[in-house]
Amino acid sequence: MKTEIIPAINTDSFEELKRRIKLVEPFVNPVPPRREAGWVQFDIADGTFTKNTTWHNAEDLLSLKTFPNIEVHLMINNIEERIEEWLIAPVKRIIFHLEAAKNPDFVIEKCRKAGKEVGIAINPDTPWTKLVPYFQKADLFQVLGVYPGLAGQKFQEECFDKITHLRKQCKNCIIEVDGGMNKETAKKVVEAGADIIVAASAIFDSRDIKKAIEELKNV
Repeated sequence: MKTEIIPAINTDSFEELKRRIKLVEPFVNPVPPRREAGWVQFDIADGTFTKNTTWHNAEDLLSLKTFPNIEVHLMINNIEERIEEWLIAPVKRIIFHLEAAKNPDFVIEKCRKAGKEVGIAINPDTPWTKLVPYFQKADLFQVLGVYPGLAGQKFQEECFDKITHLRKQCKNCIIEVDGGMNKETAKKVVEAGADIIVAASAIFDSRDIKKAIEELKNV
């Protein structure tokens, strides 16, 4: 059984973002029957929720025509006040941080009204139990294996148990794991119950992107 892989693009340049889309687009395929097409994730950080910044101008996305499914991982504070700018046509899924939301239900409702899928992310030090109230409300849950911000960090080992507990308590939930993914850690999170692997460095630092994606799919 192949695991669904979503390449994560973490860059401070829109031109670089577009370049990386072209690199992975031929190799990101659907995993039937759950997905109708491949996905790519854009990491969005403006220096409020994280120490670093990435490209974060939502209007630039209006010029994108090629990639079928885009999810944005919003690592920004005051999400209730700023969600509106990301509810635009190219974006199909919004992932926001539970730690950055004062009223998660408000954010979920905004996404629903805009016809977007919605995911909730939690940091490595946030208990999985914080997600329980949203089991029937969100489309997926993203367990972050590293602290939000820079790519290339090492996976936090305690997150394996978090994924295991989350899977036991919500058998039908879609669990996405992001951060510190390589062939070894990806295998372990899939065994713990993950459905989707998000990877940045493991893909874009590889000399053979097609091979890197296939190796992650086959963990």
